[in-house]
Amino acid sequence: MDLPDRIADLEALKELMSRPSPELQAALARSPGDLMILGVGGKMGPTLARMAKRADPARRVIGVARFSEPGLQQRLESWGVECIAADLLSREALARLPDAASIVFMAGRKFGSTGSEWLTWAMNAHVPALVAERFATSRIVAFSTACVYPFVSTAGDGATEDQPPTAPSGEYANSCVARERLFQHFSHEKQTPGRLLRLSYAIDMRYGVLHDVARKVLAREPIDLAMGHANIIWQGEANDWALRTLAHCTTPTTPLNLSGPKVSIRQVAQALGERLGVAPVLTGTEAPTAWLVDCSEAFRLFGPPQVPLERMLDWTADWVQRGGATLGKPTHYEARDGKY
Repeated sequence: MDLPDRIADLEALKELMSRPSPELQAALARSPGDLMILGVGGKMGPTLARMAKRADPARRVIGVARFSEPGLQQRLESWGVECIAADLLSREALARLPDAASIVFMAGRKFGSTGSEWLTWAMNAHVPALVAERFATSRIVAFSTACVYPFVSTAGDGATEDQPPTAPSGEYANSCVARERLFQHFSHEKQTPGRLLRLSYAIDMRYGVLHDVARKVLAREPIDLAMGHANIIWQGEANDWALRTLAHCTTPTTPLNLSGPKVSIRQVAQALGERLGVAPVLTGTEAPTAWLVDCSEAFRLFGPPQVPLERMLDWTADWVQRGGATLGKPTHYEARDGKY
C-alpha cells in the first residue's frame, strides 16, 4: 500500500479510509448485484460505502440510516451512494426498502447502553431479526464484536471463531450475542448465506484505542493498564476486508474475527509519549486476561494487515498533537465490567 507519512486533514483521512484495493475489486466481481448498507450513518459506514462505490462505480450502492447527522446524506450522494432514510426498528420501513443481492449490516448500539438497556437490546437483537427475515434471499455480512467472547489469556493469540460466544458481563455484550444468534437462526431456517464479523477496534484518527491513549498522554491523564492488551486494525483495511467478505459467505452464516495483531497498551502509551514528547501517566497493572481475538482465518483469506502499528502511531500522534478532529466517543476499551 502507498501510505502517506502523515494525514493532512479530514478530507485526506476520509479519502484514505475509502481507498479500495485491487483485491476488493476482484472480490466484488464474485458477489454481483446491488449492495445495501444498513446503518450507513455510523463511524465506519460512510467510508465503507464510499469504498464500495470507488471499487465498482457501476454498481448500485444504497445507504440506509435515519441520517440525523447534518450533511451526511448529501456527502454520501456526492460520492454516488444512493440514500434512503428509514428507521430500521420499523417493519413497515424495512418492507419498503428495495431488494438487494448483498447486505452489509452495520446497525447497532453500544454507547449509552447503561440506563437504556432496552433500546440496546432492541437495536442489537430485534433489528437483526427483522432484517434477517426481510432479506432472507440476500447474502448478509453483519458486523458483530469481539465482546461476544469471554476474556482469554493475554499469553495466547486470542479467541478463535470456534470459541463459544459467552460474553463475560454487561447488557451490551450479551445483546451482541443475541444479534449473532438471531442472524444464525434465520440463516439456518432460510438458508441465507452470510458472515458475522467480530470486529475488534478499527482505528480512525478521530476514534479508536490509539486516539484514546494519545489524548490521555497529551493531557497527562492517567492510563489504566488493567485491560493491558487489545487488537487493532486500520479502519480502511477493516472496510476493505468487510466488503471482501461478501465473496466468502457461508450457508449457514459463520463468524469471522476481523482485526490485527494484539498490542500492549503500556507499549502503545510509551511509544505515543515518545512521539508527543510527554511521559505517559500509567496506573495499575495488566490483568492476565483481556478481550483478544485470533485473526488467523482472516489473514488466510485476506493476507496480513498492510498498515503497520508504527505507521498508525505516527499518524495518531501527529493528528492529536495538531488538534485534529475527534468524534468525542471514547472506545472504553479499558472497561472490564461491560458497562458503556
